[in-house]
Amino acid sequence: MSSGFGRLDRVSFPDAESPDTESPDAESAAVDRALVPDGLSVTVVDIDDPGDLRVDDFRDLNSVDRRPDLPALPGGRVGKGLVIAEGVLVAQRMIASRFAPHAFLGVDKRLHELAADLRDPSLAGVPFYRASADVMAQVVGFHLNRGVLAVARRPHVLDVPHVLDVADVLVGARTVAVLEGVNDHENIGSIFRNAAGLGVDAVLFGAGCADPLYRRCVRVSMGHALLVPFTAFTDWPGGLDILHENGFQTLSLTPEPSSPDLARALIDPATGAPRDKVAFLVGAEGPGLTRAAMRASHIRARIPMSRGTDSLNVATAAAIAFYERVRAGR
Repeated sequence: MSSGFGRLDRVSFPDAESPDTESPDAESAAVDRALVPDGLSVTVVDIDDPGDLRVDDFRDLNSVDRRPDLPALPGGRVGKGLVIAEGVLVAQRMIASRFAPHAFLGVDKRLHELAADLRDPSLAGVPFYRASADVMAQVVGFHLNRGVLAVARRPHVLDVPHVLDVADVLVGARTVAVLEGVNDHENIGSIFRNAAGLGVDAVLFGAGCADPLYRRCVRVSMGHALLVPFTAFTDWPGGLDILHENGFQTLSLTPEPSSPDLARALIDPATGAPRDKVAFLVGAEGPGLTRAAMRASHIRARIPMSRGTDSLNVATAAAIAFYERVRAGR
């Protein structure tokens, strides 16, 4: 079954990108146009003018009123809503995902580092705009851009049943994360990275969540936001019924002292075995899940706390829940 999503079990990248030890001035000279790696599918185009219109999809990434990754701009204007990948690792993950890059912007060093990936036949004819570090910084708006950017258009978002069917080619999804009111981009990015590392099959969004394709989300997730399947419910919290119809036990994480410990809640009392399908619900920093969401879920569970701590950061709490699920044998 084809999902259109990138497959986590077919792609493996390290999660640490070595910093570029060269100063921006080291690559500020004109690039050597004669040196292009052999066999690239992309078309290398040298850019010397920061005002070149061909790189507008990368322009002014730190500008609130015109940055290209925002679907909506101030004043009710419609934005481009492009997906931006920053750095070699995240660009690699974009190439491996359902988010097909339509352009790259980078320095010569990153072109060579990405050469093997840029031979992918799916990138035939895609431009790699090669520039000096100084020109690139003038286009983007800042120097700390990791030396390469990739840009893609947003694909159609799949509906929730489709996500659950395709998260695992063989047996379908068994563990999913459900977010409500999580409006911090770094938390969402961290949850995607935790989900990727701890075997979560999909991330589903309820009401009040920030855009998972916002540039900071993608960057903090180390590109896993492009690979882990995700979508949003159109009805909340009524959409949880779709999970229930697909055999999921929905488990709300809460600091309520009366709730059972998470490890115990993950065990089916009827069989003494780990629950077959689990959806973890996590809420916003501070208020947590709404009462309506908790009432719509099957189970409430808490992470045991000590020293008077009442709760954890939402991304940390989600990671603990994901790990507990792995530890339970699922």
